[in-house]
Amino acid sequence: MAAALAATAIVTVAGAQTTPPSSPTAAPRAPASSLTRPTPAPKAPNADGFLQRWLLLEPLPIGGQLTESAVRTAVGADDFRNQLTTFPRDGDMVKMGNSQLTWRAVDTLAYNVNLYHFAYALNKPTSNVLFSIATVVHAPRDLTDVRLAIGSNAASVWWVNGREVISIFNDRQTVIDDGVSKRITLKRGANVIRAAILNAGGATDFCARFLDAEHRPIKELTVSLTER
Repeated sequence: MAAALAATAIVTVAGAQTTPPSSPTAAPRAPASSLTRPTPAPKAPNADGFLQRWLLLEPLPIGGQLTESAVRTAVGADDFRNQLTTFPRDGDMVKMGNSQLTWRAVDTLAYNVNLYHFAYALNKPTSNVLFSIATVVHAPRDLTDVRLAIGSNAASVWWVNGREVISIFNDRQTVIDDGVSKRITLKRGANVIRAAILNAGGATDFCARFLDAEHRPIKELTVSLTER
């Protein structure tokens, strides 16, 4: 989507260790050192193939269980499934349960996206939450025998072009390539990547890249926030 980026700033204080109470009157926080506003131009993966441009939905409060059954219940809820039907734009707002949540576009300067910093910056909860995330990967041609390789803190479920390809459960730290999908095909042009990241408490982040048939990072992709 070539829509103009919303002007809402992303702010954070690095190094905070406890979850602050969410308050509509809380003072704004300093700009994040790890998250920036995306530029209009598509972005290549980094030198190790990690995708660094994402749309993040503000965190949705949920129960703190990270078992497979609890995660499946969370991502199977109508509110969550309904927001998967259309690709979001920066600044779009959605209602999930009793929460009115906003999609925000970010580039990360690291290989991973720090969701704790993202939520803390916005005075949003960081524990017992679900983050919905999305991006678009553009392939120069059909790429076969590709694997999506991810890490997340904590549980996560991932879809490529509407098809679930990988899921990991329980409390865990982000480890590069902790979960690797079966072989899939990235079609020529736009491929939509979506995921749900669930956190019970403490730090929360994720990373994602594509690997070729020889398990080498694929770097001939471009990443944008538009399907065109």
